[in-house]
Amino acid sequence: MVISEENIQYSLRNLRMRKFRSFLTILSIFVGISSIFIFISFGWGLFNYVESFTTESSADKLLIQAKGGTVPGLDNTFKLTDDDLKVIDGVAGVFETTGSSFTVAEIQKSKEKKFIFLASYDPKKPIIWELSNVKFYSGRELNSGETKKAILGYNYLKEDKIFSKALKLNDNIEIQGEKTRVVGFLEEIGNPQDDSNIYVTQEYFDELIPDRAGNYGWIIAKIDLEDILRITVDIERGLRKERNLERGKEDFFVQSFEELISSFSGALNIIIGFVILIAFISILVSAINTANTMITSVIERTKEIGVIKSIGAKNSEILKIFLFESSFLGLIAGVSGVSVGWGLTFIASRIIDGFGWGFLSPHYSPTLFIGLILFATFTGAISGVIPALNASKINAVDALRYE
Repeated sequence: MVISEENIQYSLRNLRMRKFRSFLTILSIFVGISSIFIFISFGWGLFNYVESFTTESSADKLLIQAKGGTVPGLDNTFKLTDDDLKVIDGVAGVFETTGSSFTVAEIQKSKEKKFIFLASYDPKKPIIWELSNVKFYSGRELNSGETKKAILGYNYLKEDKIFSKALKLNDNIEIQGEKTRVVGFLEEIGNPQDDSNIYVTQEYFDELIPDRAGNYGWIIAKIDLEDILRITVDIERGLRKERNLERGKEDFFVQSFEELISSFSGALNIIIGFVILIAFISILVSAINTANTMITSVIERTKEIGVIKSIGAKNSEILKIFLFESSFLGLIAGVSGVSVGWGLTFIASRIIDGFGWGFLSPHYSPTLFIGLILFATFTGAISGVIPALNASKINAVDALRYE
């Protein structure tokens, strides 16, 4: 549909003459587009963060966890043991297994005391690093069986994040009252919880938390990926036998890391989808408002339409004029909405990052910008179809008599 330059100038002049009404129409679509931009950009960024965990290094891992009402490993009522570790290690297709323990521990530097998440691992089998692709920022790996040493998360390198002063390599802190030397720091993950964790060897963990000795929050098994289903079934069967449990009454569960990520992504899909649905409802209301604006405009300009037709304008030209006006309002609303949405997400991401939630970063894509602008323009155009058709069908003689 091609519209002449003269008709474009005419349409723009009419929109300028009705500035306030045009502004309210733009505002209604603008709010919906801004909302959709914000939710999609942050949702997209979060999906990218989740996808970053699903790599070749994590695909061949199974997580075995004890069922319980809290975070696995924090409730000592629900636990995995060395016997469970041996059973899993003995399953055909399992190449390597390691256990990890978790607890909330007290740490102290000078007179400052904090409670943090303490985790253990076996330096001979550092599979735990492969799950999240976490790398060292500085320092070294722990040695097997090493005590009085620890690896700290990235936030300990920052002032006023954990302690008032930033820590550095070879500094000493107290964990559960035991003097411990810092030998390494991990790269920033972007999550305040993960970036404040402390990691020690299993031997040192058992020494610090003696009532948890020999217990694990989870067991990680590195397996033959091509036979993952059979291995999962065999692990479940072996643990049921070792723990004397009936089928269907397991107090543990076996899950691949990809399944864990998928379940999280599924829940995220539902939440984001629901929020975007609300934003789309806002767009629908905006479309109705735009249609109402255009209908009012047609009624107000009935005599004007009659004059235009009387000097030779065709129905198709009238149709194009009103469709252009509604589309143009949608275009302006789309560009404004996307611009404001980008500005708000940019500011929000800086604030969120300052609080240590760097993984909650928005994702910007040309597809998002262009797609939403086109969507807003299309919404405006659709809203103006019926008013434009009505305008094009007005009889010139009747229109000139209209008061």
